[in-house]
Amino acid sequence: MKSVNNSVIIKGNKYGIIVVLSPDPSFDELKEQIGEKFRESSKFFDNAKMAISFEGRTLSNDEQKEILDIIEKNTDMQIVCILDNDPGKEELFKKTLEDKLLELENNTGQFYKGILRSGASLEFETSVVIIGDVNNGARVVSKGNIIVLGSLKGNAFAGACGNTNSFVVALDMRPTQIRIADTIARSPDKPVKESVKEAKIAFLEEGNIYIEPLNKSVLNDIRL
Repeated sequence: MKSVNNSVIIKGNKYGIIVVLSPDPSFDELKEQIGEKFRESSKFFDNAKMAISFEGRTLSNDEQKEILDIIEKNTDMQIVCILDNDPGKEELFKKTLEDKLLELENNTGQFYKGILRSGASLEFETSVVIIGDVNNGARVVSKGNIIVLGSLKGNAFAGACGNTNSFVVALDMRPTQIRIADTIARSPDKPVKESVKEAKIAFLEEGNIYIEPLNKSVLNDIRL
């Protein structure tokens, strides 16, 4: 009676296969057993396109390639990708992806749609674009920039983490108070009435907050 050799175990489903390899045999012995196992199982993987992963034994890239060549010679199966079961590497990919997503979020900022009425307060970890008005008595705080596609009549605090390059933009700039990093500017007691509303930008320069019409020249000087 032929003894069963469990040095190579193939587990499969319709999406892929897991090849469980014993750490005990030499790699040359293992290659022979892999060829034998896949020859015996070839009818189950006829012309299939599969993903593959290896368990039970650490393989170098060259060893993985040799195994793929053996599978290709002994079956009609096409391996389209190798799935890595290394939890440390998976965690590294996860952290790298999360860091990249956070970086993108910090660069692109957030959107808020609605009117901020008196007493409302919003705080953002990133730059924010508010589609609506910020009424007198409302407050917006951002570690980045604040852009109001509407009237800014309340309080705006940009660069809350100390970023002096932050700015505030509004289509109708009539704030109660603007703060950028550690510098504060308040509106005059008797605000000047403007016949034509225009978009303006508030920015910090040499310790002072300036509010100017938003034009191409100013946009070119903005430091993001």
